[in-house]
Amino acid sequence: MSASIKDLFPKQIWGYFYDLTQIPRPTGHMKEVTEYILSFGKSLDLETLQDETGNVLIRKPATAGMEDRKGVILQSHLDMVPQKNSSVSHDFLKDPIEAYIEGDWVTARDTTLGADNGIGAALAMAILADKTLKHGLLEALFTVDEEVGMDGAFGLKPGFCKGEILINCDSEKEGELFVGCAGGADLNITFQFKEDEYIPEGDIAFKLSLTGLKGGHSGVDIHLGRANANKLMFRFLKEAVAGCGARLSSVEGGSLRNAIPREAFAVVTIPDENAEVLWEMVADYQDLYREEYKGIEENISFTAEIAELPTSLIPEEIQDDLINAIEGCQNGVISMLASFPGTVESSSNLAVVKSANGLIEVKILIRSSSESRKASIYSSLESIFALAGAKVEYGGAYNGWQPDIDSPVLKLMKQVYEEMHHKTPEVKVMHAGLECGIIQGAYPNMDMISIGPDLEYPHSPDERINIPSVAKIWDFLKATLERI
Repeated sequence: MSASIKDLFPKQIWGYFYDLTQIPRPTGHMKEVTEYILSFGKSLDLETLQDETGNVLIRKPATAGMEDRKGVILQSHLDMVPQKNSSVSHDFLKDPIEAYIEGDWVTARDTTLGADNGIGAALAMAILADKTLKHGLLEALFTVDEEVGMDGAFGLKPGFCKGEILINCDSEKEGELFVGCAGGADLNITFQFKEDEYIPEGDIAFKLSLTGLKGGHSGVDIHLGRANANKLMFRFLKEAVAGCGARLSSVEGGSLRNAIPREAFAVVTIPDENAEVLWEMVADYQDLYREEYKGIEENISFTAEIAELPTSLIPEEIQDDLINAIEGCQNGVISMLASFPGTVESSSNLAVVKSANGLIEVKILIRSSSESRKASIYSSLESIFALAGAKVEYGGAYNGWQPDIDSPVLKLMKQVYEEMHHKTPEVKVMHAGLECGIIQGAYPNMDMISIGPDLEYPHSPDERINIPSVAKIWDFLKATLERI
C-alpha cells in the first residue's frame, strides 16, 4: 500500500519521499540516510560534499547566462522524530515507515510519518534532478540530527556553502512565509534516592495507564490546548496519595523533549482495603479529563490494573516533593508575541518524567523568541525543582531567528506568490526551532526565509501531509528560483 505514494503528483518529489520512508533515520542514526543522499548527488554528476559533522551539500551550477545571480541554498534536515502508538511493535532503527494515502493526505500507520522534514529533503532533491528549470547557482544543504540538539546546524562552518540566500524547507503551512522562529533550551532535572524496600504487609499494586492523547509538536502545536500526559498523571497521583495512601514505585511518561507527551504509566501500591476507592478514582478522573478536554482530545483512556507487587518504592519524601514540583511546573503557552498577533512567544513542555534504579529524570523544553523571557522561565522552573531538592541543569540552548521584514527574498517571494495565486501570503514567526537562527551564526549576512506544504500533527503518530499543497509549493519554489 505504501508504494502507491510514489504515483502522486509531482512524482519527482513523492518518489524521493517514498525512498526516505524506507530508510530508518531517527536522530542519532544518520549513516544510512546520508549515504543515500551522497549517492544521489554523485548519480547526477553534481559536486557533492560532506562536512565533519555529517551534513551533506550538493551543488548544481547555474543555468547558462544566469551565473551572475545570487546563489540559493535549499535547506532541510534528514532526521525524524520516532513516535509510535504503544499498540505497535515498530522498530525505528530497522523498520520502514508504512505510509499510505487517506483522502488528500499522506499519513503513516501508527507511527510518525517523517514528512518533518523528509518532504523538504525530497523537494530539494527534485529541484536538483530537474533539467528543465532555469536558475542561478543552487545548493542543497541536508543537515543531520536537527530534532535533538540541532547538531548539524551547530556544526556548520563558514565557507561550506557559497549561496547568499537560504530557503529553509521545514515550515508546515502553504501560503505562509516564515521570517523568524523561537529559540529553545533544555532543563534536565534529576532526583537521586535510595530505594525503599519496605512494603507494608497487605498492600497491593496497581499499574496506572494514561493513553490515547494526541501529543504533537511541542512548538507548533503547543497553542492547541492538548493534554500533557505527565501533568494529568501527577494530578491524579497527588489525590491518590492523599485519598487512599498510594505509594509510588515507578513512573514513565513521555519520551522526547520536543514532543507533547501522549502517554504516561505509573506503578503504585495501596492498602488492600482501599482498592475499590482507587478503581472509582481512576474512573472519575477519566470522566473528568474527557470533560475538560472535550473537543480537543477524543480518545483519553485512563485505566488501572492489578500488577505484581514491586520490590521497592520511591521514598515518601522524594515522592511527595516530585508530585508537588510536577503539579507546580509551568506547562504550555506562557506568553504571546504582541508584534505578530496569534503567535506564541514563550512556552514550556514537561516532556519526560521517568524513574529507574534510584534516579528520577525530568526533561523540560523551554521555547521563546525572547532571550530574556527564556531566562525568566528557566529561573522559575529551576526554583520549583530546587525547592523540591532536585538537581537542575541547563543545556542545549539555541537562539531564535530574529525577523527581517525588509528581507529582499521575502519581498520577491511575496510578489511571486501574489502573481501565481492572486492573494498575499501571510508573513509569520514560528514558535518552533528552525535551523535558520543557528545557521545565521556561521553566515550572518545570509538572507533567509522558510516555506513548506501543509503538515499537521508532526512529532506524533497522527502526522500527515496534504497532497495538493506539495504541488503548490513545488510550483512556487520553481517560479521563485527562476526569478531570483
